Amino acid sequence: MRRSELEHVIRAATAITNEYEIVIVGSQSLLGAVPHPSALLAESMEADVYPLHRPDLADLIDGAMGEGSPFHDCFGYYAQGVGPDTAVLPANWAERLVRIQNANTDLKVGLCLEPHDLAASKLAAGRDKDWVFVAEMMSSHIVQPELLLQRLASLPISEYRRNRLTEWVRARATGRAD
Repeated sequence: MRRSELEHVIRAATAITNEYEIVIVGSQSLLGAVPHPSALLAESMEADVYPLHRPDLADLIDGAMGEGSPFHDCFGYYAQGVGPDTAVLPANWAERLVRIQNANTDLKVGLCLEPHDLAASKLAAGRDKDWVFVAEMMSSHIVQPELLLQRLASLPISEYRRNRLTEWVRARATGRAD
């Protein structure tokens, strides 16, 4: 997904829900802070979104713009309506949201995760694609290891998982990753 496509998703999701602000979580929230990421970081055609003040309207987004919808068929990308609890996020993440608001969003607001919060969330999810995504964020210098470690420390996860994620980040930061 390109930044202009995410802006279109924001514009359409706000129109469908009649809400002014949409939160974007998941990989494509990176487009808020990094408008032109590497191809690997932009390969997803799905934006996970919910209205900030009315997350209960996420199903409207999913129905109108979700996978297999006419929107998806027409544009080749889509919005997945999710909830605020979809992603495990570090403490105070909402204070660091990156705002997208311009003519292409019809001056409506997309609120994207700050890259370190996104990386921590991806590591907490722990799917194969998430490891690859965060490794690329690190190798592209989008996230700094020490700040990522701080965000990991504030994730609401078990100490065991936090330690494993910390080891993973440190191994990549020092070039010891396998």
